[in-house]
Amino acid sequence: MKILVIGGTAFLGRAIVEEALRRGHEVTTFNRGKSATDVPGVETVRGDREVRADLERLVDGRTWDVVVDVFGLVPRVVADSARAFSGKAGMYAYISSVSAILDFPVKPVDENSPLHECSPDAGPDDGNYELFKAGSERAVERYFDGEKLILSPGVILGPYENVGRLPAWLERVRRGGRFVAPGHPDRPLQLIDARDVAIFLLDQAERGVGDRFIVGSRPGATTFGELLAECARATGSDAEPVWMDDAFLLEQQVGPWNELPLWAPEQPAFAAVFQLSTEKAHAAGLRCRPIAETVRDTWAWLSSVGFTHEPPATNRGKVPRPGIDPEKEARILAAWDARGR
Repeated sequence: MKILVIGGTAFLGRAIVEEALRRGHEVTTFNRGKSATDVPGVETVRGDREVRADLERLVDGRTWDVVVDVFGLVPRVVADSARAFSGKAGMYAYISSVSAILDFPVKPVDENSPLHECSPDAGPDDGNYELFKAGSERAVERYFDGEKLILSPGVILGPYENVGRLPAWLERVRRGGRFVAPGHPDRPLQLIDARDVAIFLLDQAERGVGDRFIVGSRPGATTFGELLAECARATGSDAEPVWMDDAFLLEQQVGPWNELPLWAPEQPAFAAVFQLSTEKAHAAGLRCRPIAETVRDTWAWLSSVGFTHEPPATNRGKVPRPGIDPEKEARILAAWDARGR
């Protein structure tokens, strides 16, 4: 197949490009050349998807079997791309997010759950990430004339992760000593390796039939304790997790999700964050590798490059780098120990 990837240099986009090349497909990437280097073996076209002349130059006299839009965010921008590639590609594969679903993460959701309300023509000042992803899905549905494949991942981990959640835990465990661990070790998680998203996307693209899927492991496929144990195994660390209940951590003003990556307190606001229905995707062939493999390979990558990347930009600017400040962590550990005196 001839595949065009918008982006294709970082994290999930890179995983998709590498898997497509491994399968022998002809891959073109379209990006500004600013995020990272392109994967060897692709045809690279430099340009900005927000510049109409760049899109027109890209599609002039060319066609593809599949266009993959990895991180289209602003609906109006995605709509422009969808219109540009109509008649130029057989399928538009859009990477959305479970955050586009109205009830997430308060209630369990599936592919039939309603999306947030957002126009497919919304501009950069008309919403936030959750709304924009919903509007961008509608833009693909409305403006692309061809097969539409929409994937809505939950939490994605793996090599090249530029969000920094798993790298933050690997870095903390590597440093050793006692460290703050949220909740209890048997708390279930629902994660997916970027490479497994890439494999599933290309499997569906090769079949040539559009659909909508929530992609992630089955609920409870791994636990927080297993994740941190694999971090210790990968790094060779003897670090000791100190499991603290949610109420105590909140009293210490620890920020859920970012200061302690993947920590979602057992509260109504996070009641179903790891209860995504992924059965449709699994029935269609999705397979998720063991968390041990994801952790091991992420550590190998991180060891080769160092934890030097910046988190990705959002429409509101740079997101904070995940992880807790060491001085704050020391204070929390001391406060926890003092409770037993």
